[in-house]
Amino acid sequence: MEERVLEWDYEIEGKDFRNAGKVSSKVKEIMKELGFDPDFVRGVAIASYEAEMNVVCHAEKGTLHFAILPETLRIVVQDKGPGIPDIDLAMQEGYSTAPLEIREMGFGAGMGLPNMKKNTDELDISSTVGEGTVVEMLIRTPPSKERSE
Repeated sequence: MEERVLEWDYEIEGKDFRNAGKVSSKVKEIMKELGFDPDFVRGVAIASYEAEMNVVCHAEKGTLHFAILPETLRIVVQDKGPGIPDIDLAMQEGYSTAPLEIREMGFGAGMGLPNMKKNTDELDISSTVGEGTVVEMLIRTPPSKERSE
């Protein structure tokens, strides 16, 4: 039996706050249509939203690749941006490099990376200052009677 893989790719524009959140909403919609548990969908939506917002707030542009594999979901967000000089520091709750104008819009509270970590099973971040960042999230899918038949 061949194992099915479903994949989607989305573009994210930096500083496009009017469309911010649309990509993660698409991810959430796909998962709901495929019958994933609502609590599971919520966690994935939070992780994908935080990754999308990091691109919008900090980068020129980026992509979100979303794949549903047999036992995991894989979300890879790659951006062209300033990069993260100190990933360990950026992982601390409340630490933010967002400029004042972004904070005044209600974003940039320093919870993006910590929220991604809380809502994923594996989080890998690689970054090159002056070039960009790649965030890979793996989330094990819960068993579903409906999808396993």
